[in-house]
Amino acid sequence: MAALASCAACPRNCRADRLHGKTAACRSGRWARVASAFPHFGEEDCLRGRRGSGTIFFSWCNLRCVFCQNFDVSQQGVGAEVRPEGLAAIMLELQALGCHNINLVTPEHVVPQVLEALPLAIEGGLGLPLVYNTGAYDGLESLRALDGIVDIYMPDVKVWDPALALRYLRARDYPEVARAAFREMHRQVGDLVLGADGLARRGLLVRHLVMPGGIAGTGEIVRFLAGLSPDTYVNFMDQYHPAGRVSPERFPEINRRVSDAELDATLDAARAAGLHRFDPRRGLARLAAR
Repeated sequence: MAALASCAACPRNCRADRLHGKTAACRSGRWARVASAFPHFGEEDCLRGRRGSGTIFFSWCNLRCVFCQNFDVSQQGVGAEVRPEGLAAIMLELQALGCHNINLVTPEHVVPQVLEALPLAIEGGLGLPLVYNTGAYDGLESLRALDGIVDIYMPDVKVWDPALALRYLRARDYPEVARAAFREMHRQVGDLVLGADGLARRGLLVRHLVMPGGIAGTGEIVRFLAGLSPDTYVNFMDQYHPAGRVSPERFPEINRRVSDAELDATLDAARAAGLHRFDPRRGLARLAAR
């Protein structure tokens, strides 16, 4: 935990002395803050199964997505601080409830705290797959520290263009950082492997939020993912809606929902790039209907 005294846990490299309660971009100090933890039945089929994915939503974030649909958690910090013993207890409680996995949501800025809690949880009997559910703005040192620990990486790749990353995420280097993170994740766990029960066991599961007007650069994103592996498992999420700081005055170009035509174009681009594994509740179902 000494690394928190000059924090470089994420690409912001803020060097804040979080060990002694100082904060910077992620607004998190010595302890992780948890907004909620529960069996989640809204995740991908291969994660939620019949008993839910054991999600732990961490408060704050190292990005500033203007359209964040969890704005109160990511940018207002709703939640309470937990020490390692408390975080381990949450994991064990989710396991006791029958969850299929432990799903760490927005963990980029609290990797040291997660690594501090995990040994305590394992000593207590934790044996579930660990899901790292991230916005893909991850530091390579943090990811390498998770090698052999995380079973399933689930990054959400957002935008391709640096100028738009600055406008919408407040991180011009996001595309470059995300590409490096994807390569490291895939190196560690490979393509997604499903068990006979249809549940994810290990590998990379990618999310991509389809945005109005194609501002995400989906064509470039799917070509990158296909180059990483044509067997990359992708969930093209269609639930975008104006949220967070989006308004007709400030961000008129994304102040609407995504159309069916835009989602169809996304799936067409994915197929043209050579991708073929889509989340069945979205991509496969729509493709089958065509």
